[in-house]
Amino acid sequence: MTIRLRDCDQAIVSGRFAKAEQFLDAAATVRDLADDQADVGDAMVTLCVHAGIASADVICCTALGHHAQGDDHLQAIAELTKVTPDGAKLGKDLRALLQLMVTAG
Repeated sequence: MTIRLRDCDQAIVSGRFAKAEQFLDAAATVRDLADDQADVGDAMVTLCVHAGIASADVICCTALGHHAQGDDHLQAIAELTKVTPDGAKLGKDLRALLQLMVTAG
């Protein structure tokens, strides 16, 4: 499988950062407005995962000048692990976050 990488400029970094904030804010709003958080758990997790993916893109853009593009999130993990010195931990954290979506969904 070919890794699809997208070069980043400041507009992409700003856009991905804004998306990360939007997803995280939406998750907080869903949580705050829910009568029972258990009823909206899957939606909250999905929004948090999307915030994490967008955040990983920002980290990769800033450190590497590109981010992985597409639906194969393993590529995003692989690129994130290239960020030093915390890349391995960041990749592990993103993998755990993605696993939450599989569990929730």
